[in-house]
Amino acid sequence: MTLETARTAGRPVMTDVARLAGVSQKTVSRVINDAPNVSDDVRGRVLAAIASLGYRPNPAARALVTQRTRVLGIVTPGTALYGPTAQLFGIERAAWTAGYSVVIVSTAGSSGQELGRAIDRLVDHGVEGIVLAGSITVEDLAPDAFHGIPAISVGDPLSGILTCPAVAPDQRGGARLATEHLLALGHRTVWHVAGPDSWFSANSRLEGWREALVAAGAPVPEPISGDWTARAGYEAGLELAARPEVTAVFAANDQMAIGLMRALVEAGRRVPQDVSVVGFDDEPDSGYLLIPLTTVRQDFEVTTGRAVAELVRSITGEESSHGTTTIPVDLVIRSSSGPAPRTAPD
Repeated sequence: MTLETARTAGRPVMTDVARLAGVSQKTVSRVINDAPNVSDDVRGRVLAAIASLGYRPNPAARALVTQRTRVLGIVTPGTALYGPTAQLFGIERAAWTAGYSVVIVSTAGSSGQELGRAIDRLVDHGVEGIVLAGSITVEDLAPDAFHGIPAISVGDPLSGILTCPAVAPDQRGGARLATEHLLALGHRTVWHVAGPDSWFSANSRLEGWREALVAAGAPVPEPISGDWTARAGYEAGLELAARPEVTAVFAANDQMAIGLMRALVEAGRRVPQDVSVVGFDDEPDSGYLLIPLTTVRQDFEVTTGRAVAELVRSITGEESSHGTTTIPVDLVIRSSSGPAPRTAPD
């Protein structure tokens, strides 16, 4: 009987593969689970039979045999914002590359209680590791919340009663780069449109902005609070456009920078001739705006890939990193930033 004619009716099972390959069911299981001490000839016959029959291993049965589910759990804040969405996509892709599937739980809020419920749901799914993506709050969360399952945070280092390794872009350093770039262009100071103070990334970017101004001996204006949206940037832009002394603004993300530029232009303030603007994230559209945006680029692929690799090492009992691993960021200079106006008011 040839491989092409040996297909069985209905969904093929492991015994069909064993029969077609001329081996035992145990040998098929060893090949599927990539066990050692299987000859290349036998492995080839089994894989050919699997391909011919279209056999797909039963994950539940496989987990019973190997005591491995090869599933990672992801906790995400459930937002459409570019940064968390890019993180989620990067984690899922890195997990698949490492041979793991994923279960995603979106939290309805940012409380420790909500996070605890999300972790419990993932534990019920039998995940081998947990990735915390996005802004995470750990207040009122029990120290054993992970139930002994390896975990890692992407973006937000955790502290307090609950700690786990983290991989995070250099948020503070990126904000310093953006602010120093504007100061180097001759601007007396740099205003800041900040993200929500409940977000680690927003606070880190605000701190980096302030550090750069203090180090340069420049005035430190009161930051304007935003919520990451273009609308928040637009409203901040209307406020800043009415202040003639404003010649440079660092927005905590690209969406707020986009809204900010819209408000400035509508108010008759040219970008960058009158006011320079820098964002953060380097969203895919940021380089294709009518005024291409200078921004700080985060490499989400590198960050999430490193996080998943560290988590897999913890799962398999290998040596893994502790504390926070910081991933460098880059300043991408485009048309939205330029020299300070020669007649800038004091």
